[in-house]
Amino acid sequence: MIKIEMLRCFSTVAQTGNLADAAMRMGRTQSALSMTLKQLEEHLGQRLFENERKNRLTPLGQEVFRFAQQQLRQFDDTIQAIEAAARAPQGLLRVASIPSASGLALPGAIETMMQRHPSLDLELRDMDSGRVVDAILQGQADLGIVSGQPVLNGVERETLFEDAYGLLCATGHPLAQQSQAPDIDAVFASGFIRNSLCGLIEAPEIRAALPRARITVHNTHSLLAMVRTGKWVTILPRSVAQVQPTELTFRPIAGLEEQRSVSLLIHTRTQFPQLVAEFADILRHSPWTG
Repeated sequence: MIKIEMLRCFSTVAQTGNLADAAMRMGRTQSALSMTLKQLEEHLGQRLFENERKNRLTPLGQEVFRFAQQQLRQFDDTIQAIEAAARAPQGLLRVASIPSASGLALPGAIETMMQRHPSLDLELRDMDSGRVVDAILQGQADLGIVSGQPVLNGVERETLFEDAYGLLCATGHPLAQQSQAPDIDAVFASGFIRNSLCGLIEAPEIRAALPRARITVHNTHSLLAMVRTGKWVTILPRSVAQVQPTELTFRPIAGLEEQRSVSLLIHTRTQFPQLVAEFADILRHSPWTG
């Protein structure tokens, strides 16, 4: 049987590339780590390292390392959640949200909830929509705020708000200065940067143009920093642009009428269902679109 400590031992050795540094990091002897690795390899029936120096993984070792990292993160997050719940007799609320929501109504909603329940413990995780969904499905979050309308087993979903997609560019960019709204061809001819939210757009013209983008940036803050230089442009929902309006201009795009849906996800099985329901109601009635 593979135990979690076997995976932790293997992952640490794979990260450090040798037994000595791994043993120091874990506070164990090299012989103990070597024995654990041997047990894991015997259980799998294959070697995980190319040589005895432990500095190169086999193809199987690479796959095991990837899965081990996922399981260790989930295990550690679960332990933290259990310990946090034990430290929070008055209740624990775990929220996972896309970054743009943190710059809109979410802070006010949290303030309202904490005023009602001063002894409540609340955890907020800032992550992209895919990771929010993972956190909900893995029981690491009670509520989630995501882009799109995912349908998930054991999770209630409702639309919080919708906002229009448009061009985001530096205030001094030529597309920001022209009188008419730029069209899709002009946007993609101006140093366009692709981002994860673009993939949600169903408009055929956008879908056809996206493969032409040579740069893809997944982190919102990095994306906005690059656009702010005036050398690149991107397409984002209006609410994302409002989070950091300084030196940036949002403009409608001619021919693009589509809107981005932002959804509230509610896990149906949580430790404090009444608190989850109350906070969900606060979120429903929050001024998301100003």
